[in-house]
Amino acid sequence: MRRKLFAANWKMNLDPVAARDLVKAIRAELDPELGALGKEREVMIAPPAILIPAVQQELAGSAIALGAQNMYFEDHGAFTGEISAPMLKAFGVTHVILGHSERRHVFGETDELINKKVKAALRHDLTPILCIGETLAQREAGDTTKTLTNQLLNGLQELDCAQIARVVIAYEPVWAIGTGKNATPDQAQTEHRALRGVLIERADEDTAHNIRILYGGSVTAENVDSLMSKPDIDGALVGGASLRAESFVRIVRALKL
Repeated sequence: MRRKLFAANWKMNLDPVAARDLVKAIRAELDPELGALGKEREVMIAPPAILIPAVQQELAGSAIALGAQNMYFEDHGAFTGEISAPMLKAFGVTHVILGHSERRHVFGETDELINKKVKAALRHDLTPILCIGETLAQREAGDTTKTLTNQLLNGLQELDCAQIARVVIAYEPVWAIGTGKNATPDQAQTEHRALRGVLIERADEDTAHNIRILYGGSVTAENVDSLMSKPDIDGALVGGASLRAESFVRIVRALKL
């Protein structure tokens, strides 16, 4: 059974005091449970980079993992404003979100750049969460599967099966992120199943059946159970709902109430 991952993406929100308070509230609810749930689900929080030290301190002793929202593919150098994998690792970061739709569509990141970041993350033993997703125009044009396949294969370029097995995939339909809309559980399952089929061809059956594919895009406490009930949905990448302890905790507890 694939271990579900529930990843909080705080995006550009909160300050150190609010971040600490939110982590305390989440820990108060989840820490007593994660020992029992740890074999079947994992929890990760990805704060803004400047808040990583504060969140690391507040997570000390917790089973909740610390993630980052982005990183550059070089280890050091004249790259003003960027953060490297070694810098993240120095603060206990274990996961990094790469290729999020906002990085692609707001900041113009290409598949080639994202692939370099994925390889850098793996080189430094960070777990990359590779995000892929179609725009509304691509969906309406019938290009969803083509778009997702291209983004997936380009993101995994030049990786062998052992490396691919260490990647987490996050399917986030761009039209559902922060809009209050989300793919129906059946729509999400269809795309997740198709992506697993692509992974079988790109890697092998064992890798494809063991790799985790998360769903992201307006995941809420109200829709998470129906999404997580689908066989190929292995967790969630949670945006706005992760900024409130009550809603994020409920999401982590999906199908457990």
